[in-house]
Amino acid sequence: MQKTPNSTRMRVNVRDSFWFLPMIYGIFSIISVILMTIADFYLLPIIQDFVPNIVLTNQDIASSLYSALITAILTMTTISFSTIMVVLTTYTTQFSPRTLQDFMKNRFTQHVLGVYSFGFIFALLNLLLLTEDKKKLMASPFFTVVVSIFCLAFFILFIHHSSRFVQVNNLISEIRDRTSGLIRKTYQDKSYKQSGEWSEDALHSIRAGEPFFINSKVTGYIQYIQIGPLIKWAKNEGAVIEATFQIGDYIQEGMPLFKLWSRHEVDNDQKCTEYLLIGNERVDSQDLEFSIEKLVEISVKAISPSINDPHTAINCINRIGSLLSELGREFKPYRYFIDADDELRLIMEPRPFEEYLYKSFYQIRIYGSHDISVMNGVLEALYKVALVNGNAVKEDVWRFTEYMQKAIEIDENELDYAYYSKQVDKVKQACSMNS
Repeated sequence: MQKTPNSTRMRVNVRDSFWFLPMIYGIFSIISVILMTIADFYLLPIIQDFVPNIVLTNQDIASSLYSALITAILTMTTISFSTIMVVLTTYTTQFSPRTLQDFMKNRFTQHVLGVYSFGFIFALLNLLLLTEDKKKLMASPFFTVVVSIFCLAFFILFIHHSSRFVQVNNLISEIRDRTSGLIRKTYQDKSYKQSGEWSEDALHSIRAGEPFFINSKVTGYIQYIQIGPLIKWAKNEGAVIEATFQIGDYIQEGMPLFKLWSRHEVDNDQKCTEYLLIGNERVDSQDLEFSIEKLVEISVKAISPSINDPHTAINCINRIGSLLSELGREFKPYRYFIDADDELRLIMEPRPFEEYLYKSFYQIRIYGSHDISVMNGVLEALYKVALVNGNAVKEDVWRFTEYMQKAIEIDENELDYAYYSKQVDKVKQACSMNS
């Protein structure tokens, strides 16, 4: 069954939310309490003689136990939320506000809060459901203790997780790994066909007619596009559409999103805008440039006078270089998207590789030009990108290397100049270019 645009929009929003997993854990907790209550009232009296005494507890002990465990779980939850706020503050002030998404969307953090929600609701509802029969034996307090032990284990793991996550090197590594996965996902085989070329005569024939412009009804960033369903919609309408945006672009209300050509009148031309997700901020679901820019921001922040940490900047530059190397190998300039009958349905201009290269280092060029170690780090990254890629990428790398050189002013008598010249020669050799 094909997913509707609204269902996909909801799925993406829910997947990236901070409340979804804790809510699911809370629902399971309520179900567990209901099952435990039924077992205590109806099943336990039948099998009580076969149950070990350690599992059974009377109502008096259960009441005291529940009260203590509720307080303990609530205290762990409070400390965990305080830890989260410390991490978020650290991310904002030392790394980049954009990296908050990485911590907030981290599944382990959400599972921890989910486990706390499960434990708190489980203990609270069991306390609420206690009867006045103080001599009645119950098994639910034993399982509440087991749940509390799990909460304690997750609390310890969360403190360890937060201490590792707040370390900038681990954050950089996680962003790099996630972006690498996004690169592979972007250029893997799809259910629809893609091409970098199309007949000029066919394109001229399509564009000969007057296009119908489909405008945006909202303002925000293009976060996500469902290309497969959009192609199917265009096929059903017998239309060809051309996107006037790229993923990550900021769109204002009333701006054109698509040009549409069709031999007959389209019943619901605004339908195709439902295959776009537009939000208040950029996200890394499909936005490769934004994923790389997170590392750029950390790097620029690290070389600022307030932090002055060039080693972190160089670490970011190394990871950016490895991503560009991988992107150069995988990059395919697909701009034409074709249906199952080999008919062109969607035209969307891709970002050229040179634009990814520029966006990766141009800010570092501006703010890091005074630090020769940072600039040498960029040259080293460019050298490695050129070393593992083909001629098209090498041309872009050398063009950008010349651009970088114009920002560096070094006295030719200094030792810095000798090392810098060696780095430039390495890039030149890797690119097989002559100055």
